[in-house]
Amino acid sequence: MKPLAQATAVEFASVRFVLTDMDETLTYRGRLHAHTYSALERLRDAGVTVIPVTGAPAGWCDQMARMWPVDGVIGENGGFFFQRDPSGHDIARTFWHPDAARAEVAARLQAIADAVQSALPQAQLAQDQPFRLTSLAFARPDDPVLCGKILSALREAGADATVNNLWILGWIGGYDKLAMARRVLAETFSLNIDDDRNAVLYSGDSTNDAPMFAFFRHTVGVSTVRDYLSEIPTPPAWITQGPGGAGFVEIADAVILAKKTR
Repeated sequence: MKPLAQATAVEFASVRFVLTDMDETLTYRGRLHAHTYSALERLRDAGVTVIPVTGAPAGWCDQMARMWPVDGVIGENGGFFFQRDPSGHDIARTFWHPDAARAEVAARLQAIADAVQSALPQAQLAQDQPFRLTSLAFARPDDPVLCGKILSALREAGADATVNNLWILGWIGGYDKLAMARRVLAETFSLNIDDDRNAVLYSGDSTNDAPMFAFFRHTVGVSTVRDYLSEIPTPPAWITQGPGGAGFVEIADAVILAKKTR
């Protein structure tokens, strides 16, 4: 990783889309600050399409898609894409699973949750679980041994699983952030990332960002990504000086500068 401050003025000239993790990438210690929100607005004003790609639940993502200056939200680690209707009041919802399969998937997830909690009574569902539609989230414990046991229990019960800085996430379907980003960018924005991966910059901070860091050329980790490098096979190309939203402001400034310089 190289310090983002060392990037040339035109390093990100090809970037037309900024995809970004949310928790502790746009936020810092759970808060979204005004300068970070402003950075999202400035990117859109510069003609850049902005899409958070997060493990956060549907309830949070609905609000983000409706009210934030973004072009849609991929949530629950790829389970869905929410996009604000041009009218300003409605949301278009696209799910990874077809509608006919979603009830069955939800039932299987509940069975997996029951199995994990039966095997590991210490495992606690995350406080946001009631707002989730396509995934399970367990609160990430401070004990790394228990964390590993929950991950293993999810996988043994038939779920895909990963972690971020807040949650241990489980879902069904074999997708991840990259798989849903590929689908959304192709179907909604007519971008084939396999042909033009340089059109996208991805920013993140933790383990579930690993597929994005491995695929895209333009990748930036906010400073706290250092805490997760042992779990990320391909680190981001660049790293910010600041953590969370302060780091994202650095990223936005670099992309906007490239737009003005090219």
